[in-house]
Amino acid sequence: MEAVGAAPVRARFSKTPRSAAEIEHHYRVEIELAERLRSAPRDQRLGLYGAVYDELYRRVPSHPQLVRKVSDAERRAGVADRISLLRRFIDPNTVFLEIGAGDGSLPLEVARHARKCYALDVSREILSGVQHARVETVLSDGCSVPVPANSVTLAYSFQVMEHIHPDDALEQLRNLFAVIAPDGSYICVTPSRLNGPHDVSKFFDPVARGFHLKEYTNAELEALFRAVGFREVEAYPRFRGRYIRMPMSVVKGFEWLFGLLPSALRRRIGRKPFIHNMLSVALRATK
Repeated sequence: MEAVGAAPVRARFSKTPRSAAEIEHHYRVEIELAERLRSAPRDQRLGLYGAVYDELYRRVPSHPQLVRKVSDAERRAGVADRISLLRRFIDPNTVFLEIGAGDGSLPLEVARHARKCYALDVSREILSGVQHARVETVLSDGCSVPVPANSVTLAYSFQVMEHIHPDDALEQLRNLFAVIAPDGSYICVTPSRLNGPHDVSKFFDPVARGFHLKEYTNAELEALFRAVGFREVEAYPRFRGRYIRMPMSVVKGFEWLFGLLPSALRRRIGRKPFIHNMLSVALRATK
C-alpha cells in the first residue's frame, strides 16, 4: 500500500521523536483498524471500540501514548487548563460528568468544588484507579451514558468527539442530552477539520483516515447539538491561556472565510496560533 499524499508531508517527520519507519508503520496499522471500525455493523461496532485500541497498542509499541512519559507537572498543567474553561460553570451544587475521563484527573479536581462527579470511560481498567467519595466511575460502550436522567448540570469531553463513529455520534449526543438537567450544559472540545487532520494520517493524508473517525467544524457540531435539542450554543476560543466567550456567528463566519482559501494556503497557515485558536472547537451547548 502506498501512503496517500505521503511525499508533501515527509518534512513533518523531522518534528517528531519517532523515525519515519515507525510513523509509517503506525499509520498503516491505524488505517487498517480504523477501516475495520468504520465498516463494522452497528451491533458489532460498539464492542470494537476498546478492542481496536488494544490491538493498536500491541502492534505499535512506539505509539506516543505508550512511550511518552507525562510528568506530574504536565498532568497538573493539563488539568489546570481545562479547569480554566470549566471553573466559571462550577459551584457547590454542580453535578459534573466527564466523557472519556481516562485516569480521572479532571473529575478528581472538579470534585473539590462540586457536589458529585461522574467519570465515564470505555475502559474499566483505566477507571480502576479513580477513588474519591464524590466521584463515581461509569463504564460505557462508547455510545451509552448510563447515569440518572436529568441529573447532570455540567458535562464535558476533551478530544473525544472525533473518535466516535459518525453514525454513533448523534445517538451518543441524544443519550447525553437525556442525562443533562434542564438549564444544564455540555462543553465539547475537539480539533477542527479545517486545519486537520490531527491523527496519525496528518503525515500522509489531507483528511483524517485514522482513529479520528470524523473531525468537525464549529458549524457542523453546532448543527448536531441543535438537532438533539440543545437550545443555545456558544463558542469559547482560547487566547493567551484564557477561554473567551464569542458569538457563534463570528466563529462560523471566520470558518467560512478560511474555507474559501486555497487548500495549500490553508495547510500553511492553519496551525498559526490565532488561526488555530479561532478554528479550534470549544463549544458550550445548553439544554
